[in-house]
Amino acid sequence: MTTEHTERTEPTENSDEFRLPRSRLVNERLHALIPGGAHTYAKGDDQYPENLAPVISHGRGAHVWDVDGNRYVEYGSGLRSVSLGHAHPRVTEAVRRQLDRGSNFVRPSLLEVEAAERFLATVPTAEMVKFAKNGSDVTTAAVRLARAVTGRPRVAICADHPFYSVDDWFIGTTPMNAGVPAATTELTVAFPYGDLAATEELLTRYEDEVACLVLEPATLDEPPPGYLAGLRELADRHGCVLVFDEMITGFRWSEAGAQGLYGVVPDLSTFGKALGNGFAVSALAGRRDLMERGGLRHSHDRVFLLSTTHGAETHSLAAAMAVQTVYTEEGVTARLHALGERLAAGVREAAASMGVGDHVVVRGRASNLVFATLDEDLRPSQPYRTLFLRRLLAGGVLAPSFVVSSALTDADIEHTVDTVAQACAVYRKALDAGDPTPWLAGRPVKPVFRRLA
Repeated sequence: MTTEHTERTEPTENSDEFRLPRSRLVNERLHALIPGGAHTYAKGDDQYPENLAPVISHGRGAHVWDVDGNRYVEYGSGLRSVSLGHAHPRVTEAVRRQLDRGSNFVRPSLLEVEAAERFLATVPTAEMVKFAKNGSDVTTAAVRLARAVTGRPRVAICADHPFYSVDDWFIGTTPMNAGVPAATTELTVAFPYGDLAATEELLTRYEDEVACLVLEPATLDEPPPGYLAGLRELADRHGCVLVFDEMITGFRWSEAGAQGLYGVVPDLSTFGKALGNGFAVSALAGRRDLMERGGLRHSHDRVFLLSTTHGAETHSLAAAMAVQTVYTEEGVTARLHALGERLAAGVREAAASMGVGDHVVVRGRASNLVFATLDEDLRPSQPYRTLFLRRLLAGGVLAPSFVVSSALTDADIEHTVDTVAQACAVYRKALDAGDPTPWLAGRPVKPVFRRLA
């Protein structure tokens, strides 16, 4: 870890510096006032080694600084939302211009139509769009709309994808389902990714009951040949709505998302994360005849689609427009892939050179890399993840994943690979000992979705 102004030597295992004393105190304040100590469970300190959950002071580009003065190369920035790097000048300037003009009015602003036009030019497979502030709201709106237009109650979700919404129709299917009525959960059914036959069997079993198929069009693996087109055909044949959750794939796969890359058009799709480069903006987009059911120019029962006080905040829409401009003018998606490929190759080489190539595994599309930490029997291991994260943090790398931002430099990648090599050397020692516990210095990190705290 390094400070903003001066280089520090790597802290020793037992030093106060390594235990992040100021961050630890602020974490206690966070837990006293905020349930879970963070506003997103994936940012909780239970996701990090004990006493090694840095509290962030500020960020610039691909670096962040914690309240203890340590600098890190950061990955997965803002849960994949900050794909251009922190405080990107073109985005912040667009926001700054709008702040002096007011942020919210009693009637739509001109910027709302300009932002819609820009989005639909970027994602030409959609015909209408409505903006909101987070992914949960727009994905739930897609589900509600699908139920309304089909008159069907059930939602079919891809079981292999980790998260769709904080709302009951999804959270009821997770181990954190306290407070969700069983009757609600029973209306959500699941299908496996990549298996058209299993999906057809599900649709046949619940014939005329499934309102929509909801999935991320791609995640860690590429879609099997013909899979997305096959889902499109199944949805048409069984009369249900095909919904693509493009929260992650939007912009990282292509400016138009996975639908733009793979050429399969969903009925509805949802975008967020990279759309605002950290500013709060999301989008529900899709076919005009469906989207208009949430509007005023039709003869059907009205659908309460989206109606949010802050959905059209001007500075967030300005950020989204600037992000789309930067992506198209500067070839950001291609840069994300190039950086990811360089990082993945370096990490794999470092792991192999330390004899843990089968245990520290990089997965995913180059623009959306994650890593797996496997034990002696090649099973996923939270204790080994803890060991790995601890050594990365000690080397100045904050990496719950290896999801890149375009602000990373060659020097950042090189530093990360060097740090990974050092972490893998310790990993090898733990494997040889058959027990990572002596290298954890506390409890293991925990999965987000679990029944008990």
